[in-house]
Amino acid sequence: MLLTFVIAYLTVTICIGLFAARRVHGAKDYLVAGRSLPLYMNVATVFATWFGAETVLSVSATFAKDGLNGIPGDPFGASVCLVLAALLFAKLFYRLNLLTIGDFYKVRYGKSVEVLTSVAIVVSYLGWTSAQLTALGLVIHVLSSGAIDLNHAIMMGAAVVLVYTVFGGMWSVAFTDLFQTVVIVVGLMAVALLVGGNAGGFDKVIAQAAADGKFDMFPADMDAAAWWAMAGAFFAFAFGSIPQQDVFQRMTSAKDEKTAVRGTIIGGLMYFVMAFIPLYIAYAALIAHPELKALFDSEDARAIQRILPDLVLGQMPMWAQILFFGALLSAILSTASGALLAPTATFTENVLKPFVPRMSDRQFLLLLRVTLVSFTACALLFAMNSTSTMYEMVQNAYNVTLTGAFVPLVAGAFWRRANTQGALFSVVLGVGTWLVFNFWIPDTLIPANLLGLMASIVGMLLGSLTPAIFPNRGQSIASALGHAAHDSTVR
Repeated sequence: MLLTFVIAYLTVTICIGLFAARRVHGAKDYLVAGRSLPLYMNVATVFATWFGAETVLSVSATFAKDGLNGIPGDPFGASVCLVLAALLFAKLFYRLNLLTIGDFYKVRYGKSVEVLTSVAIVVSYLGWTSAQLTALGLVIHVLSSGAIDLNHAIMMGAAVVLVYTVFGGMWSVAFTDLFQTVVIVVGLMAVALLVGGNAGGFDKVIAQAAADGKFDMFPADMDAAAWWAMAGAFFAFAFGSIPQQDVFQRMTSAKDEKTAVRGTIIGGLMYFVMAFIPLYIAYAALIAHPELKALFDSEDARAIQRILPDLVLGQMPMWAQILFFGALLSAILSTASGALLAPTATFTENVLKPFVPRMSDRQFLLLLRVTLVSFTACALLFAMNSTSTMYEMVQNAYNVTLTGAFVPLVAGAFWRRANTQGALFSVVLGVGTWLVFNFWIPDTLIPANLLGLMASIVGMLLGSLTPAIFPNRGQSIASALGHAAHDSTVR
């Protein structure tokens, strides 16, 4: 019965995605839904940016084990990212009328920085996308009672997302996000009421969590290393996820700049509130069924992510199983589709296209679809060979953009003296420092990602304020906005 429901649900999702694909008539439709989404659809797509597998399965399990102290990046850093992106960049991105965030680096700094930052952004998506594909595989594996091998299950899940995303692009993402957001909200709230009731009610669950110190974000016994580690995790999400194509494309798919700002803020706040429901469910599950704590002792870190699936399948009635797995699949699919489309857009537009400038819109659309299939294959290989939790995979992904793309983005938007040389120094010093300390000198007080961020800032200052070795190839923001306004008037 449950497996039949899951198959039916996946079929409906594919049908919705393929229906939306009829709206795709060119690259602009494929990448940013023709910049025409109303507020309610824009909110749903922004909410779905983060509400994925790691929120429901991994972040909730990490909270049950370590409390709020263990999850500074998500939901706290992730929510801050969306609000900051809305307040600082939504209007600017919308007025520049760009297809990808990589286009910003091209306009502001030239082709060399465009390619470097875009490669960093694309590489960061391997971990993010793999986390979603891993989750899809985990669901299929669990529902088959282990009959389907995890790696084969991951491949099956990837195929489902690929089918509707490759045809419909952002239009398919938007329509399926709207449908899936409704399922997420209804399903998780119903399951929370049931699990909380089994654990003695809301008041008992909250009181027990407080007594166990789960709400101690900053425990009294935290040492300097713990403080720095928490800061590193927070900034990886809060700053490192701002220069990401999925955030960019969901903001700029709105019908106007006011909707882009409002939709992103509302979506971010909605995510922050809804993210606490899986946290509550996971901890209530441990109170009602203490034997689930045995998953914390597994040598495979991914085992703790089975707390909720094991609870639902083993202890809940069929209607609750259907609601939970409907919500879980919705969360995974809504994030996975955007996670496949985002690096595809950046790599095709900002890495491949500069080398093949004379392409028709139809040829570009075909190249986008070919790249999407290729990136999916790469993400599959990554997913099937990683033993990290989804929360760890996502956090590691954002360290790439934190050290290689964030500073050039902020400086390019708000500092007139930022130039091509500064951006090049920033990317090379930032990513290089992070890699050195992450892989060769890991035992430092300050996390490698923060050292990389500091080096990125130093690189931008040195490159922009010292005599030029590399000539400036970019435009000022004022000039770029003027050109964008002129192009819009001409069209």
